[in-house]
Amino acid sequence: MKLLRLFALPGLMAVLLTATAWTTAYAGEVDVIDVTIESIGDGKFRVNATLNHDDTGWDHYANRWDVLDESGNVLGVRELAHPHVNEMPFTRSVRVSIPASVKTITVRANDSVHATGGKTFEIAVPHP
Repeated sequence: MKLLRLFALPGLMAVLLTATAWTTAYAGEVDVIDVTIESIGDGKFRVNATLNHDDTGWDHYANRWDVLDESGNVLGVRELAHPHVNEMPFTRSVRVSIPASVKTITVRANDSVHATGGKTFEIAVPHP
C-alpha cells in the first residue's frame, strides 16, 4: 500500500499543476470595455478606462493599460499594482497630456500572461 501511495503522489501533483496552468491560461486576455475622457485644462485630460478580465491572482491579472495616439505612440500608462479578483469589471483613471493634433485615442490593456491583447477602445479627444 505504501508503494502505491508513492507512485500516486507524483501523478496527483502533475494533475494539480496542470489544472493550475489551465486555470491561469483560461483567464484569457484583458478587454477594455469602456472609456471616458475629460479635459482638465492646458492640454491635459483625465482618461477613465473600465477593464474586464478573469484575474486569477498574482499569476494572471490585468496589470496595465495604455493610452495611444492614432499612430500607436504611447501617450500615457496606468500601472495596476495588484490583482482584482472578484472585482470585475473595474475602472481606473490616468492624467495624460494629449497634443491638439491628436483627434482620437485608443486604450489597450495588458495582463501578466498574454501581454497586450483583447479588445481595445477608441474615443475622440474633446479638445476645447
